[in-house]
Amino acid sequence: LSHFRNQREDAATGRIPGADFARAVMQLFTTALWQLNPDGTRRRDANGNFIPTYGQDDVTGLAKVFTGWSWNGPDRSLARWNGWVPTYPAPKNWRDQMQNYPDFHSLSEKRFLGVTIPANTSGEASLRIALDTLFNHPNVGPFFGRQLIQRLVTSNPSPAYVARVAAAFNNN
Repeated sequence: LSHFRNQREDAATGRIPGADFARAVMQLFTTALWQLNPDGTRRRDANGNFIPTYGQDDVTGLAKVFTGWSWNGPDRSLARWNGWVPTYPAPKNWRDQMQNYPDFHSLSEKRFLGVTIPANTSGEASLRIALDTLFNHPNVGPFFGRQLIQRLVTSNPSPAYVARVAAAFNNN
């Protein structure tokens, strides 16, 4: 999964930004599927049902943030976007971070997780806002903390253990 060379929406052709990376970022690395209590247990609504953390509109909004990113280099030409430039840095330079290409970045408004990024916000600024939004989501501490505990300490941590790790995470 990647957002590499993901292009902005185009109403004329029906193209929409690829959403797989945006969904994976939320589901697997930050917010998780279900809203969590600070101890990592799932929150429930008044009917006892688990509460989703995000919906398709959130995925669609975040996918627009991940548009316009491709190969790094001294220019933002179509040739570099496609990786056709045979000069240094090499067109297939996997070591350097990607750069944003404004011609391919979505300039429409982006809404996700209760945040709105205004229309015409640059790719770099959109990404900064999105990462701050994801990192500061209340699910990140318990979700990420539980993952760390499961992989480094014990496969079945107690809610109290998860709560302590989440509190430490949220205190920074």
